[in-house]
Amino acid sequence: MASILARLDRWQQRHGPTAFVFAVVKKFGEDRGGSLAALLTYYGFLSIFPLLLVFVTALRIVLRDNVTLQHDLLNSALADFPIVGTQLRKNLHGLSSEGIGLAIGLVVLLWGSMGVAQAGQHAMAEVWNIPLRDRPGFLPRLGRSVLFLIIIGTGVIGGAVLTSLVAGRSLVLEISVIVLGVIVNGVVYLGTFRALTPASVATRDLRLGAAIGGAAWTGLQALGGYMIARQLRHTSELYGFFSIVLGLMAWLMFAAQLSIYAAEINVVRARKLWPRSLQQPPLTGADKQAWSEMATAAARGEDEHITVEFDEPVAAPPS
Repeated sequence: MASILARLDRWQQRHGPTAFVFAVVKKFGEDRGGSLAALLTYYGFLSIFPLLLVFVTALRIVLRDNVTLQHDLLNSALADFPIVGTQLRKNLHGLSSEGIGLAIGLVVLLWGSMGVAQAGQHAMAEVWNIPLRDRPGFLPRLGRSVLFLIIIGTGVIGGAVLTSLVAGRSLVLEISVIVLGVIVNGVVYLGTFRALTPASVATRDLRLGAAIGGAAWTGLQALGGYMIARQLRHTSELYGFFSIVLGLMAWLMFAAQLSIYAAEINVVRARKLWPRSLQQPPLTGADKQAWSEMATAAARGEDEHITVEFDEPVAAPPS
């Protein structure tokens, strides 16, 4: 088995595409990407309902005299949740008060939805191994959270407008809008990566993961639409409220893992963290660099310096 793994390791290190993919997967595991995705899922679940309430309430205020357009935009926005969008549409109602009460309600809802933005900033800092001393403080994080929500809201509204414009139109037009949707989703990913990632990371280093994330998210939406149309028609009738909770949690988990993997692609490409070794020793240069960055990320103060050293493997004595 050791001999087989050694040959497989040499093969994947010699081939660029496989070495890059393996490096992304390995760094995802080293950064505890599953735990980061679970944290994003938890805060995303807590944040999604306040955000949707704000969205519905804003539609009622801005489009007070156009109920048809309200419904079209809401239906298109909920299409981003193809497994549970129908149930959310039936149970979602905006705030009905006016004046100071409405303003306070909106502020509270927006504050409650900040959790997912804070979790996203933590995830990006972990993925990029930013030292603790260099991470943004409370006020910069708050500003980035607001920017994140604005970008997400703009993307949802833009996607909703595109969907409502082509609903029931020709197949060619719908395909064109899908292609345009990939571009829009890629731009949204780039904007959210820029909002959540510390400023020490250049924007050009965020583009590849944003493009792949946008394309993958569009495909994930299409897959979800297929599942609800072909496989899950009677899920809501059978499971009722549980289908909403479990379906939404599963959808958010897929989205969170996709986002973490897209971020890892950016890190591996920007820092050239491939090829990685399948088994150690020996360590590759990318292995040493990745582990060194993970260790130095624990530095908290300006006067704290972390040095990483590696023992070189000792050659076997001649027989």
